[in-house]
This record gives sequence, structure tokens and C-alpha cells, in this order.
Amino acid sequence: MSGLVSRTALRVVIGVLGIIFMATHQSPSPHIDGDDDDSSHPIISQRIRLKDGRFLAYKEKGVPKTRSNYKIIIVHGFGSSKDMNFLAPQDLVDELGIYFLLYDRAGYGESDPNPKHSVKSEALDIQELADQLQIGSKFYVIGVSMGSYPTWSCLKYIPERLSGVAFVVPVVNYKWPSFPRKLIKDDYRRKLVQCGVWMANYVPGLLYWLVTQKWLPTTSSVMNRKPVLFNSRDIDALKKTKGFPMLTPEKLQHKGVFDTLRGDFVVAYSEWGFDPMELRNPFPNENRSCVHIWQGYEDKVVPFELQRYVSSKLPWIKYHEVVDGGHLIVHYNGLCEAILRALLLGEESLEYRPNIPKEIVV
Repeated sequence: MSGLVSRTALRVVIGVLGIIFMATHQSPSPHIDGDDDDSSHPIISQRIRLKDGRFLAYKEKGVPKTRSNYKIIIVHGFGSSKDMNFLAPQDLVDELGIYFLLYDRAGYGESDPNPKHSVKSEALDIQELADQLQIGSKFYVIGVSMGSYPTWSCLKYIPERLSGVAFVVPVVNYKWPSFPRKLIKDDYRRKLVQCGVWMANYVPGLLYWLVTQKWLPTTSSVMNRKPVLFNSRDIDALKKTKGFPMLTPEKLQHKGVFDTLRGDFVVAYSEWGFDPMELRNPFPNENRSCVHIWQGYEDKVVPFELQRYVSSKLPWIKYHEVVDGGHLIVHYNGLCEAILRALLLGEESLEYRPNIPKEIVV
């Protein structure tokens, strides 16, 4: 193997799998489907059985659904699970009557993998989960980071089931046709994604070997030495979390974990079959925005310029920006409360109103 290929592979593994898409926090999970010895990890979560025979694990939080006013499904991101942190103040949850439903996406945590995993299948899993748990004909969805592509899928395939949607630092797919070439052509993140998808599709064995080598720097060591993709507030947030257990060398030794992460990455950054920027407003009769994007101005994973462009193409989306925020804004104090108040009550904090020029350069 040439030195160039080796360096590129290493950069992709560390930059893409090790840092870029570790967008949400996962508490240690007692079981990962696909582990080498499943018998030693009993299923302890509640699960439903889907029509295709797969099991989907879930967790309910907040007020009981029978006396709730708002029902929200939270979609976790890359390397995360239903145990992710969403720091909603308990007094606000009780005051508004909010019921939260979190679940392990296909292959994550205690949910079975989906051999036919696709962008569309993510929305259908959410719909079936809602139906089996009888949370009602309509519900809200909050998608965090990589959990944004299932959320876009909901807007495309099950818009009639939605009461509102919030995207928190949503990843962008550089394959969306509406992105002007000159806006993305020099973005180094696009090149990392392209290289990562190529490796995941054509040399998955090599990628697995690289990820599981003990000489490879760990995610935590890379971030501690050179946290180039997190700002200072992100670093503070990382110190208060338990890290990203699914992305540790120990977890990645399990082929099932690696396959889940590889499959999620490929689906997120391959062709979707639709362009989100061509979607129509699913709430045309509402007198306020029911769809929101929350973005950090200092986010080095997903550039704010791209989020601003997306919201400019979809004026029915309300765009919020955290001026000193990075990619981990969901872990900042007060942010989850602001997200809920905007989504459920239509309240807007001037603190998060972006200063966007009248003309967005594209």
C-alpha cells in the first residue's frame, strides 16, 4: 500500500469516524446486537416487535403519555443511543406536560439491525414505534446531528404524522442537488466524507482493520491533544459527559458495532432519493414556524454557512444560531429548554436570533 493511501485512510478513520460524527453522547449500553457473545448481555430494555420481525428498543421519559400535552420522539445520532442526554428541565417538562420517547435506531443499543436499512426505513421505524406505543396520530420529532437524516425522512415520508420538528446541529449531505458547487467544492469535510464513504463501501475490511488496531490513537487522545473540530464550549461539555463508549477501541472490536456505524455513515452520506431543499411546508395552515434548525456559529463539523443556505431555501424553517456554540450545543445549559419553548410554544429567544446578511452569498 502506498504511503499516500495509508495516510489518507488514517486521516479518514481518525477525522471522520473518530471525531466528526461523534455528535451526541451515549451512556454505556449493556448490550450491543452483534457482539461476539450476546449470551452474556441480556436484553433489559423495553422493546417492540416490528412488522418485519426486528425488535426496536425504547425508553420513555417525562410525564406519562396518558396525561401528556406534548409527545416528542428524540432521534439520536452517530454512536449514540436512547440513553443520550437531552437536558430538559424537569419543572418545564412537568409544567407543559411533555412525554419523551427515545429509541435505539436500527442496529444500535438493543435494537436489531435492519438488512434493508435506508433513509426511508428510518421514518417507517419511527411511525411504527409511535403506532405500537399508541402515542397518537401526531407527534413531534427532534433529531440530533446524524439523527437528522431520519428526521428529514419523516418530513418526506410521514409529514401527516408530525406536529413539529426540530433539527439540532443537523449533518448535511453534500450530495443534495440544490447545493451550489461553489459553496461546497473547497470544504475539506466534503472530501473526508467522500473518502470515508468510498472506504466503507469498497474496502470495509481495511477500514475495520485500521479502526481496531491498538497503535491507532484513541478518540479521547486525539481530542485532548488537538481538538480541532470542537470549540471551547464543546470541550467544557465533553468534560461533563461520560464520553462516547460506542466509539472506544473496545467496542469497535465487535464486528456488529462496526457494521452498524459503517452502515449508518453510508446511508447518511449516499443518495437519498430526494432533495430536502425541495420539500414543501407540511404545515401550511400554521401561523408560525413548526420546523426549526439549531446551529452553532462556531461549529467546525457542520459549517453554519450551509445551514443558513438550507434555511434560506426553505423559508418555512425557523433558523436559530448559538453565537459561541460548537457542534455539541445540545449539551449546553439552557439550550434544550430554548429548543422546547420554540418548538412547542413558538417562543423565540433574541439570544439565538442569527445576524444574517440580507443576501446570502452562494
